[in-house]
Amino acid sequence: MTTEPLPEGSKADWLADRALRGLIGTLMRLPYDTRVPMMGSALRRAIGPLTGYRKRAEENLALIYPEMGVIDRRQLAESCCDNFGRTIIENYSWQDFGEKLKTTEPTGDGLDALVTAVKDQQPVIFVTAHFGNHEAPRQVLTRMGHTIGGLYRPMQNAYFNDHYAKTMTSWGGPVFAQGRRGTMGFVRHLRGGGMGTLLYDVSAPGASLPFLGHPARTSLSAAEIALKLDAVVIPYFGIRQTDGVSFQVEVEAPITHGTAEDMLLQMNARLEAQIARNPAQWFWVHKRWKKSRKSSA
Repeated sequence: MTTEPLPEGSKADWLADRALRGLIGTLMRLPYDTRVPMMGSALRRAIGPLTGYRKRAEENLALIYPEMGVIDRRQLAESCCDNFGRTIIENYSWQDFGEKLKTTEPTGDGLDALVTAVKDQQPVIFVTAHFGNHEAPRQVLTRMGHTIGGLYRPMQNAYFNDHYAKTMTSWGGPVFAQGRRGTMGFVRHLRGGGMGTLLYDVSAPGASLPFLGHPARTSLSAAEIALKLDAVVIPYFGIRQTDGVSFQVEVEAPITHGTAEDMLLQMNARLEAQIARNPAQWFWVHKRWKKSRKSSA
């Protein structure tokens, strides 16, 4: 009999994970429509300020919107943390989340391309970002009968990642952790007409490409895999609605094949357009421009 290796991390990581486990465990006992806003409030009022998430969001906002006033940046950073918290608990509540989305119908110019790809047994890579809730589109399309795998980047806090990863692997298609072995598994899943999703909006080795007006390290994996497999690349987004718990799912027109860098520039432009419409829904808490500011190193 074999056992899974225990995660490793610092004492601070362990303590943070214990606190989050306790909070999540408590909230999971509450009705769904209560637990979601409560987790949002916890990230907005307590966890965000204590962990530095709010500060990092404010720094990123100052970089991208230097004309924005301090008060407006604070309010936007708090709204970002609120959305972050809601997303976490929604993904832990994946069964309730799916039930909440059962009447949500996807819209967008990419739906016809998806139908064609399925008919032709052509691989499909859905690309998305830490915006709204990135799992909402996968939930909706899975309900419609599609099997969608995934390639995800493990969180830096290994203790938290150990149980958060289960929210992605408990339903839908196979989900793989980034790395050589995971990428190979993801590619095998796509061959012969499979579908998968990945997020492209975090700092990662690849190319330095403009995003929101500043150079950002950007992984080219999505485009490189698509070019290798002749896969259709379809951006999709789960956009949180004003009630805080329902979503609009937009399936956008496919990305035009070209060089890997050009394809990522197109993906960045799609995300930039979403952020322009709903800036509080993007995860400004990430270190997206690591080499743009000494303070974020």
